[in-house]
Amino acid sequence: MKALVVDDDRVLADVIAFTLRREGFEVILAHDGETAWRQWQAGEPNIVVLDVNLPGIDGFEVCRRIREQSDTPIILLTVRGEENDVVYGLDVGADDYVTKPFSPRQLVARARAVLRRVSQTAPQDAMQRAGGLSYDANRRELSTDDGKTHHLSPLEGRLIGYLMLNPNQILTIDTLIDHVWGPDGGDRDMLRQLIHRLRSKIEPDPAEPTYIETISGTGYGLNIPSESD
Repeated sequence: MKALVVDDDRVLADVIAFTLRREGFEVILAHDGETAWRQWQAGEPNIVVLDVNLPGIDGFEVCRRIREQSDTPIILLTVRGEENDVVYGLDVGADDYVTKPFSPRQLVARARAVLRRVSQTAPQDAMQRAGGLSYDANRRELSTDDGKTHHLSPLEGRLIGYLMLNPNQILTIDTLIDHVWGPDGGDRDMLRQLIHRLRSKIEPDPAEPTYIETISGTGYGLNIPSESD
């Protein structure tokens, strides 16, 4: 299993690399955005641990470029805790988001959780349908009943796919986190931001959602009207 570790803090990058190697990973190191992009193209890593604040092109841009070509799992590292950065990180396709400072062993656990989730995701050839929604898991394209098609990130795809498997049911916050990120990844704030991003793509009015309903204090549900409605 090969990991690309990207951080301009060389001491931290070495600590992360050492911890990953002890866990059996082969590690490639990069300390700026351009080198990270070249290393990813040349090395075909199984997972990328990517700092946001990099010299040259930043981690968000590296993430965006990778996601345009591949579903390689990406964990973003940042000292920022602002909500807009979490939203943007998820929007450009990150699979997980870890705020510094953190325990390297916790990072390894998150990396393994992401890799387990990817390995357990079986290919889906058939379209998923629920009410006026149609989701092509291979293309990660969701068609809504207004005739529009929306391209989703891997996390958005996992979330809407699970909601569509359970229409008109209340899914708890913990259940959704466990499905989207696995037991060692994600949190309530990340789920809230992911819901926000998905609504901004598919809802006619994200402020008054018609598809993804919030059940106060419990979780979320996909609202699919019955044929008699």
